[in-house]
Amino acid sequence: MARPKVDSRGMASSMPDMPDSRNWFAPTPDALRRAFAASRRDGSWLVWRQRRLLNFASNDYLGLAVCKGVRRAAAEAILTHGLGSGASRLVSGDDLAFHHLERALAEWKGYEDCLLVGSGMLANIGLLSCLADRHCRIYADRLNHASLLDGARLSGARLRRYAHRDLHMLAKQLAHDPPGRRIIVSDGVFSMDGDCADIRGLIRLAEQYDALLLIDDAHGIGTLPDPRGLTAMQRQAGHPRLIEVGTFGKAFGGYGAFILGTHALIEGLRQRLRTMIYSTALPPALADAMIEALRRVRKGVRTRHLQRNIARFRALAHDLPLAPSSTAIQPLMVGDNERALRIASKLRASGFYVPAIRPPTVPSGTARLRITLSALHTPAQIEALAARLKIILQA
Repeated sequence: MARPKVDSRGMASSMPDMPDSRNWFAPTPDALRRAFAASRRDGSWLVWRQRRLLNFASNDYLGLAVCKGVRRAAAEAILTHGLGSGASRLVSGDDLAFHHLERALAEWKGYEDCLLVGSGMLANIGLLSCLADRHCRIYADRLNHASLLDGARLSGARLRRYAHRDLHMLAKQLAHDPPGRRIIVSDGVFSMDGDCADIRGLIRLAEQYDALLLIDDAHGIGTLPDPRGLTAMQRQAGHPRLIEVGTFGKAFGGYGAFILGTHALIEGLRQRLRTMIYSTALPPALADAMIEALRRVRKGVRTRHLQRNIARFRALAHDLPLAPSSTAIQPLMVGDNERALRIASKLRASGFYVPAIRPPTVPSGTARLRITLSALHTPAQIEALAARLKIILQA
């Protein structure tokens, strides 16, 4: 007969064995194991494990995270406002700087209204959970960012996923399903492939099948030939069926996110968006810093420099197995997980930081090196990376 168990108070217990945290998860296979890379950033350089590496892995596409003017705006605002906001915006954590930034973003992007949220993840999860329920259908691109997938699943809506950028398949799904509340959801610039959604085509389907369209253009705003992003480039910004999400964590060099749409939609979100209502507001100093960042993004100087860097890299690496991307995200397709890790390791040994991206972040069999270009990179740095990649891949 088994001996009775004794609990923390020394009393016998008949409860069955309970797992502790050491065996809660199945062991992670070595090929899928990922680790945090604690580092410090210094412009286009990264100090990683006491080594100074050229950083081709950052989403700070315009270098505004290290811009002296943006940092000065943040420092002065901290001295004025303090650090944290201290509460949710609907309690006492609101600040005039938030409203100034929201108005400036809405005007620049061509929408009626705007709402700041704590992060892109909070924006997408909260937005879809707020807009959709079990009576709604969500149609999502299969390569959407995880935050859009999680938001769709948490909403309780019936989720249908269509093949990447396959509007024919999406149209068939919409035509097959009965009428009702519908939301089409897509990235603008896809974060792991660097290609772009067909916003015009998606809007046409939204109009034809009476749906809303949600676009997350986190990687497009500030980085495309029109700094306002993909919806502006395709002349769809401000469409009444369109809701757009952007972030400050990429081209703006900061942190936080924003949602753009009609006055009616944004007012509804102010009253119902749980990830905003029940979260401490962003630091007011961050809003002041992002107002300065927006001023610099609007000038377009850094965006034009980034575009020249993209063209330079594509020309130098035209014979490498790059994905067909014209954006700052330039995936080098490898396929095999272990080979991707080996290439990344050889690049680090040569002074370049380019991480290997593997499943489950990308589909099985599509492991890659995710190269991201910045306005901070010099022509010599880009030439050096392209030359080293050719040597490593030919070995």
